[in-house]
Amino acid sequence: MTKITIAKGDGIGPEIMDATLKIILSAGAKIDIEEIKVGETVYLAGNTAGIAPESWDTIRRNKIFLKAPITTPQGGGYKSLNVTTRKFLGLYANVRPCMSLHPFVNTKHPDMDIVIIRENEEDLYAGIEHRQTDEVVQCLKLISRPGCEKIVRYAFEYAKQQGRKKVTCFTKDNIMKQTDGLFHSVFDEISKQYPDIENEHWIIDIGAAKLADTPELFDVLVMPNLYGDVLSDVAAQIAGSVGLAGSANIGEECAMFEAIHGSAPRRAGQNLANPSGLLQGAVMMLNHIGQTKVAERVHNAWLKTIEDGTHTYDIFRDQTSRLKVGTKEFALAVIENLGKKPRALKEVSFSGNSALVLPKYQRQARAVKELVGVDLFVDWVGKDPDELAITMKRIEVDGIELAMITNRGIKVWPNGFEETFLTDHWRCRFKAKYGKLTDKEVIARLLTRSISENVDTIKTENLYMFDGKDGFSMGQGQ
Repeated sequence: MTKITIAKGDGIGPEIMDATLKIILSAGAKIDIEEIKVGETVYLAGNTAGIAPESWDTIRRNKIFLKAPITTPQGGGYKSLNVTTRKFLGLYANVRPCMSLHPFVNTKHPDMDIVIIRENEEDLYAGIEHRQTDEVVQCLKLISRPGCEKIVRYAFEYAKQQGRKKVTCFTKDNIMKQTDGLFHSVFDEISKQYPDIENEHWIIDIGAAKLADTPELFDVLVMPNLYGDVLSDVAAQIAGSVGLAGSANIGEECAMFEAIHGSAPRRAGQNLANPSGLLQGAVMMLNHIGQTKVAERVHNAWLKTIEDGTHTYDIFRDQTSRLKVGTKEFALAVIENLGKKPRALKEVSFSGNSALVLPKYQRQARAVKELVGVDLFVDWVGKDPDELAITMKRIEVDGIELAMITNRGIKVWPNGFEETFLTDHWRCRFKAKYGKLTDKEVIARLLTRSISENVDTIKTENLYMFDGKDGFSMGQGQ
């Protein structure tokens, strides 16, 4: 018997959770259920996190969390509980299978069978944003080596466990050479340890186009957080419906399982919602806790129900469906099919599955780190970069000099173009005159002098070399 935590969520959440639990318990799932409240009612009761402290204790104690969709109230001050849960519990791997159920569910891609493995904790989802000037706001994109190593290794181990042949990495490292560049380089390093699995890398834009057009080219895909969030929904939709897809969020200690769709409040309480997404999440949960025979039994019964043409409104088509049913009736149909297997669709077998055993991250030897300059970001309302350069050169101190000014990343001094559109957010790059700076006091003196010149410095970023390689980007056009 495995104790799990559940949350019925908001909107259609309670209906699809009740249907899901009824199915898996009827299939013989050996689970002891402990329910918590999360989501809209908790938010509106004054808890901006959407979850009570004692509920965190329950999740951490049981380690397995099956969660229905929740509603985050509109307006400021409310953080996404989904993002918070993934990050608080270290659920670094988001696993989203997307498989066509052709011809029983309408799709243009009958041979589609992919799994998207999305990094779950980093990237722009760090949620670190600042308004820096009147015209410019900033969101920090954070990518770490441990985060890259964990998710890439998970992707290859998953492919190995599931007998899949290829892992594809999507990044945009032709533009974001430091952040996405790190993800790509770690992928290349780890792929060498799995010579029996094909590997490839695509730039995200053409890769996304190929995924939408020819998904059968791909098998397992691994990518940073934002790309994975967008493309997993795209993949689920082109496979047949976002409403059919579930996901697993896996960490070293805890795991959370859910549908990928939202709470759909307009459909709540009408016995209309398709419970398939949450049910697929529950199947992944059953596999995770070692109840693979029950997971097989549920998944094959679900496939048989789809094959029989017993469909909820969202996937019902006159040409392919036989009977339109509600949430409760769909659940009963799946229960009636327990023990049966699909004939046209490929039946599943999880008998060879075992828990993935992943090594702990091993910190590498520290690189030789040398300070070679500093970027001063300033709020300045002028329009002539040459005029700003005159001011910034006045604050130069011994050992460091102004080397470049950019506006929104584009070099505008020296030798900028008059046609470049300028806003009030400027990066003024100061570089060491003699290769490196031996004293950070130089930067403090720069800031002190900027105050005396009435320069509004809003942010600084030190410029470092790591083992002789730049740890910072060049200006566009530099």
